[in-house]
Amino acid sequence: MCKRSPLDPDLLKMSRRRFAVLGLATTLAACAGGGMGSPKGLRERRVSISTASGTMDGFFVHPKGEASAAVIMWPDIAGLRPAFEVMARRLAATGRAVLVANQYYRTGTAPLFDDFADFREQEGFSKGRPWRQALTPEAIAADTRAIVNWLDEEDAVESDAGIGVQGYCMGGPFAFRSATARPDRIAAVASFHGGGLVTDAPDSPHRQLSGSEAAYLVAIAQDDDAEEPENKSVLRGAMAATGRPAEIEVYAGDHGWTVLDSPAYDEAAAERAFGRLRALYDRVLG
Repeated sequence: MCKRSPLDPDLLKMSRRRFAVLGLATTLAACAGGGMGSPKGLRERRVSISTASGTMDGFFVHPKGEASAAVIMWPDIAGLRPAFEVMARRLAATGRAVLVANQYYRTGTAPLFDDFADFREQEGFSKGRPWRQALTPEAIAADTRAIVNWLDEEDAVESDAGIGVQGYCMGGPFAFRSATARPDRIAAVASFHGGGLVTDAPDSPHRQLSGSEAAYLVAIAQDDDAEEPENKSVLRGAMAATGRPAEIEVYAGDHGWTVLDSPAYDEAAAERAFGRLRALYDRVLG
């Protein structure tokens, strides 16, 4: 486990909230081998991707001087923001070309919120309701196809390798739907405290697995499991029925435990989940 770097005394003038977020970001950036910017050996930029609905913005970070297997990252309900950029840098430092998508691009460019605390202060749950309504299964599938097409044109991406996709909270079902949108390219799927993986709807993510060719990692929050304990069994049954390799486990962390600026962030549980993610990608993506 990495130790936190000393912070400049001037940073003490920041609010407690932003100070805490910066401290967590510094921790993971240090673990990735660099400071608050892109770690040494990585290249990053903001990107624009043409989709059927307009232009999606995103954050792209990858190792310099080599083509790498790509990973698509779907953020949680508060969207693409600095915390996810830090998380993407850390994953890229393991040898992946990581694209963090702004799922709310139909509303505006990221970040729409500075961090999760800002999301709460601005009443993001109610403000974002119409934004989320636009994110239908069909919209996510179309966005995924556009992202994959864009990635396959990038020199930094090894187009012969499978693609990984991971989602957090509302991004969990997006990751599932991405796998069925481009089963020919997406080889690994990870969901962290994903909500809505098992529903009564005919198009519930767990009912669509037959259209996927991916291996799965499903990391379930302990409080989510306490509310819907049967879901893990339903998922296991659906994976077995469709022949999808899957690791499904309840973690000792509450909903949001893997996201840096989440009030539920749990470093020990998050590190364990990150280790399982790396193992999945190493095994499936190479």
